[in-house]
Amino acid sequence: ALFSAGSMDKFSALNQPPLSPPGWLFPIVWGILYILMGTASYIVYSSDAPEISKQKALGLYLVQLGFNFLWPILFFTFGLCTAAAVLIVILWVLILLTLLYFYRISKNAGYLIIPYLLWFPYVILTVVYFLFRQNKREYYQLIFNLMMGMTVFLVVSYVYPNVQQLRP
Repeated sequence: ALFSAGSMDKFSALNQPPLSPPGWLFPIVWGILYILMGTASYIVYSSDAPEISKQKALGLYLVQLGFNFLWPILFFTFGLCTAAAVLIVILWVLILLTLLYFYRISKNAGYLIIPYLLWFPYVILTVVYFLFRQNKREYYQLIFNLMMGMTVFLVVSYVYPNVQQLRP
């Protein structure tokens, strides 16, 4: 929130694509998605499934989180738009695979990943809309808002981790 102070107000002032939610909703949505993902990973972790199945599912979960983290770095830090576009498609496939692996272990865990899977096509379409229909300043402002929402909740997830041992 410190780094994105006022960015939601700027986002609200942009010429929005059809059916666009207000800018203040993005951080809330990301927060809910990370809570659902954390809960799903906990369900898988604490299940009675064979250890190898849990390791594969949670390993895939961590890989997709890593791709989620890398996307804004590729796009913003290095300006690699094509690489970022390829990465977001790969990320969507990884989310789908995570859902399937989680579902095999626990239907409830799989169901909790569905909102995350459905959110990404909306993000992709919004980014494409701004890229081709708006000026570059508004496009970069949207991308900044998306990056801040994802980054804030990745930091929160690191500071208050779920049951996975991510810290040394």
